[in-house]
Amino acid sequence: MDWTLEVIIVPVADLGRAIAFYRDQVGFVLDHETTNEHMHVAQLTPRGSGCSIVVGNLPSQNEMAPGSLHGVQLVVADAEAARAELIERGVDAGPIMVFDERDGGTFFGFSDPDGNTWAVQQLKVRAEHPLIPVEARQRFGAEQEQQA
Repeated sequence: MDWTLEVIIVPVADLGRAIAFYRDQVGFVLDHETTNEHMHVAQLTPRGSGCSIVVGNLPSQNEMAPGSLHGVQLVVADAEAARAELIERGVDAGPIMVFDERDGGTFFGFSDPDGNTWAVQQLKVRAEHPLIPVEARQRFGAEQEQQA
């Protein structure tokens, strides 16, 4: 049986500000924003990821204080390019640190406006071998467009 990690709840104080940060500054894709009498939530997904984040006011989110999520890790093929992209979009990204010269030993971090922290790890192998092949992402996107 597969056990897949597909959603991480990120506790935030202001949903609109969180959407703007993760979509416009970090570059996540806004999958949906849902409002009804029970909730107001948004799901965003990093490009190339099978795991999304959810921000909003679901009961599980209300149990966590905004800014209390720390150390969620993203992986990129090129830490310098990823850090430069974030800085260009106004994100205060920390310095690149090399803990080990082997692939996987290079990191930097950033925080969202509430203080939730993210680690970004460089795995150069992801440039040639992404976890979700580009062809599969393109097929999925086409299927979503056909369903709309």
